[in-house]
Amino acid sequence: MAFEHIKSVGGTALQIFTRNQRQWRIPLLSRYDIELFAMAWEQWGDYPVAAHDSYLINLASNDQEQVKRSLSAFSEELRRIEALSVTFLVTHPGSHLGAGVDAGIKRYAANLDRAIEMSGTKQGLILLETTAGQGTNLGSTFEELAMIIELSDHSDRLGICYDTCHAFAAGYDIRTPETYGATFDAFDRIVGLDRLKFFHLNDSKTDFGAHRDRHEHIGKGEIGLEGFRNLMCDCRFADIPKVLETPKDKDLKDDIINLNLLRSLAKS
Repeated sequence: MAFEHIKSVGGTALQIFTRNQRQWRIPLLSRYDIELFAMAWEQWGDYPVAAHDSYLINLASNDQEQVKRSLSAFSEELRRIEALSVTFLVTHPGSHLGAGVDAGIKRYAANLDRAIEMSGTKQGLILLETTAGQGTNLGSTFEELAMIIELSDHSDRLGICYDTCHAFAAGYDIRTPETYGATFDAFDRIVGLDRLKFFHLNDSKTDFGAHRDRHEHIGKGEIGLEGFRNLMCDCRFADIPKVLETPKDKDLKDDIINLNLLRSLAKS
């Protein structure tokens, strides 16, 4: 029903889960499932689709049982997006669980490579999502993301999903033209703008640099309208897919409001 929902709000970019993201069990994709998905996508239009992996996966863990389950789950996520012809798989870079950032990043990069090789896939771009830096989570600095890419043997299959709420909470400001320019200059210098393939557009309930992941409606949080105006008017990112992860009820009215607001900012 994801395609019916995105059509109902007039959306032109979509992010889905290909299965229950809060369970380890992964049901098989039948040929019928795949064909039905392709048909629904075609009826929606030639628009980009990303999948987000399970929140249970932690490839940076130092617990061998969790790593084993994470490797199996992540490799299956890759097989599923390849079967469904979904271009992107968005993932959080995991948590080091007290082992330290450097150790966690090395473990994550090594296990990410193992999962890619286990999957047997040749397609599908893995997008490391910027995180808020909450607890022992990795990926809250551009340097950490760059280190993962540098350490991976499959860097050609890695890109970045930039979450505005997470990055703001991690200490990357976009609220003024000056801070916005400085943030993406730093991103380009450290990671490279060519790696930026997807955006999550979320305002932040929490203050700048708070290291807490709390999404808010566009313009209702601490980033504010001008921050999103800076992003929506940046021609470098005009063709990069952007999706909302803001709070919503079943009627999806909030999505329509947020989408219309973002489009009006782009026109300005």
